Amino acid sequence: MSETPSKPLAANDPVTIDFGALSLERLEIMEAAGADILECYRVLGKSEANVVGEVLKGAGEFYEWDHYPTGDVYDWDSHSQYYYHAHPPENRANKWGAEHGHFHAFLRPKGMPKGTKPAPVVDFKKPKDPDDALTHLVAVSMNREGMPQRLFTTNRWVTGEVWYDAETVIGLLDRFSVDQALPSWPANIWITNMLRLFRPQIEVLLRRRDAAVHDWGIRFPKAECSVYEDRDLEVTSIVDISVERQLHSVQEALQARRR
Repeated sequence: MSETPSKPLAANDPVTIDFGALSLERLEIMEAAGADILECYRVLGKSEANVVGEVLKGAGEFYEWDHYPTGDVYDWDSHSQYYYHAHPPENRANKWGAEHGHFHAFLRPKGMPKGTKPAPVVDFKKPKDPDDALTHLVAVSMNREGMPQRLFTTNRWVTGEVWYDAETVIGLLDRFSVDQALPSWPANIWITNMLRLFRPQIEVLLRRRDAAVHDWGIRFPKAECSVYEDRDLEVTSIVDISVERQLHSVQEALQARRR
């Protein structure tokens, strides 16, 4: 159910998840995802590595705005895509707290169910290549130790995506999977399972994204551009996260369910 707040949501309003209300199947998927993430950390930790370092391997100097790895990561079976990059710290990068950079996760139309259509927004432009009508699922903010610290969503102009409504994007989340060795098997396993472990929070963020964009368009109408291209609206929803805390909550809910 979409949130209908009596006042505009702040992008960083708290997100509360009722883990006990989640289905047994969802909890078990989340528990397995958390275990896979921790296993990635264990293996990478043996060589003092982390998932950010994995996607930056061989890149040389790290440049703000550039995509890492070059050309992004693309799974040709699921049509999932992701990349890592950073913003200059004087811009949005430090507005919500310091970060090293963030991952952006996408799904392209070839990975969507037949009949999935973009939202009928007023300035929709059909891409020349139908598979360019990709959707942005979520972004994962990373600290300087290479560990995840926040999830966030963005306005359309930020990623150049095609706009799909929140309920459509939520229905696509389970289709995100990067199942290949390159550029890094641990990094691919990690980001795939981050979207599984934190699916409840991502659902909330996507619904808040739509609410934030709708509210912004009403409060700040601009003749020169649509709300989806308004550079004054960048991050539409954001939440702090902890893998360990999330997994603990999932396991507590599972224990209660199994008693």
